[in-house]
Amino acid sequence: MSTIASHSEALSYRAATEADIEALVPLVTSAYRGEASRQGWTTEADILDGNRIDPEVLRGDILRPRSQVLIAERGGDMLACAHVCDEEGVGYFGMFAVKPTLQGSGVGRAVLAEAERLAREEWGLSIMRMTVIDLREELIAWYERRGYRRTGIKKPFPATDPRFGLPKRDDLRFEVLEKTL
Repeated sequence: MSTIASHSEALSYRAATEADIEALVPLVTSAYRGEASRQGWTTEADILDGNRIDPEVLRGDILRPRSQVLIAERGGDMLACAHVCDEEGVGYFGMFAVKPTLQGSGVGRAVLAEAERLAREEWGLSIMRMTVIDLREELIAWYERRGYRRTGIKKPFPATDPRFGLPKRDDLRFEVLEKTL
């Protein structure tokens, strides 16, 4: 566990356990879907409905080797999370969520830095990769300011898998971003 000073109390990090699933699903959903997500800038409410994360997929991410759902807390309050794992020797960053009312406060920047540290220092990985819906230009620009680059690789959005959301449009796809750690 590490901490980063922020506001009046430090932000602390820990690995999620199965007991956290019940709290993680609404945190992740609130950052991306529904009216609550509109309080932040990462909302996908205009392009997707439904779930952002499935509890069983989350359980698998928590339990598998070289995979961690990182939770950021302050004063025992869960503020943010992200999934970090080793995918064939490359770090993968996903399921990144910050409470909508805290977006823009530096919490997300701190969580991303901790995820990169985990991949680099604890797992010895030299690259972090992620997929972002390519329509999300503002979000991609945020990652670019943190050293990520567009690879030009596009992947289909799982439009027929309701565990990850129900598209409101038919042109959704992922773009792969990478950063050397």
